[in-house]
Amino acid sequence: VQLQAFGGGLVQAGGSPRLSCAASGITISPYAMGWFRQAPGKEREYVAVFARGGNRPYYADSVKGRFTLSRDNAKNMVYLQMNSLKPEDTAVYYCAADRQIIMSSLTRSTNWDYWGQGTQVTVSS
Repeated sequence: VQLQAFGGGLVQAGGSPRLSCAASGITISPYAMGWFRQAPGKEREYVAVFARGGNRPYYADSVKGRFTLSRDNAKNMVYLQMNSLKPEDTAVYYCAADRQIIMSSLTRSTNWDYWGQGTQVTVSS
């Protein structure tokens, strides 16, 4: 299983980049898929996830109303549209996948099986 995340970079506050995650080695349709992030000196935290096979996104409070998670099962892709970025959104963003994860475990990074390499998002004020 490979997850390749891309689309990060240096963005000004208020910017709207879109992160993409390309999955290979799996067909994502039955998988839970999501994005997590890790800022320097902090633990990896959940940003937005889909439950297994689901299309309803769940968002962390810190990004609710600003970020939009979507999935294209036909293309084996997951996207994170980020709007109204703030400096505190600066982090490495990771794509994750899991075939077995249960609802109550979705927000805990340690419960996910597959991870991409991460893409850096830096928001300048």
